Amino acid sequence: MENSILEEVFNKTATFSPIELSTIGTFLKKITLKKGDALLRQGDTVLYTHFVYSGCLRTYFIDNSGKEHTLQFGIKDWWISDYTALFSADKAMMNIECIQDATLYRLSRKNMEQLYIDIPAFETFFRKKLEKRMEAFHKRTLGNLALTAKERYLSFIKTYPSIEQQVKNYHIASYLGITTESLSRVRKEIIQQ
Repeated sequence: MENSILEEVFNKTATFSPIELSTIGTFLKKITLKKGDALLRQGDTVLYTHFVYSGCLRTYFIDNSGKEHTLQFGIKDWWISDYTALFSADKAMMNIECIQDATLYRLSRKNMEQLYIDIPAFETFFRKKLEKRMEAFHKRTLGNLALTAKERYLSFIKTYPSIEQQVKNYHIASYLGITTESLSRVRKEIIQQ
């Protein structure tokens, strides 16, 4: 990973020296995905977390009836994985697919642990990222319990302003926990206001 990209990614949340950034860079492997590619499938062994440098991915779960439930979108500057499986050494419970051509940087759990030891600021960096993830997860869960479909949609477009036009309506509807027909009704209602 180039030093300018490393600085851009890692110095937003913590401060790293040039040597530390160079060390981090040696552990990151660049991968590219095309739209439709699977990064992870339910049942896979999860060994990596991925930094999304460009593009868009979605994490989803398929229930026993075969219905897809979109759990999150991974956009520029986000980290994405099945963290439950990554941290517990279980098999993946979720799927991750590329919905827009993407460039990612892969980091193995083993290398992550080594970086925690070698560069304490790296552990702080990841802890802060996971804290933000937990905050967002709880807000989303509570929102799904308490907010109307319209309120959930407005929250979605505030959180993901750059991708609404780039993802399929059924992905958005699945993320919101509503049908595509309900999503259309909500959009019409907002336009008419």
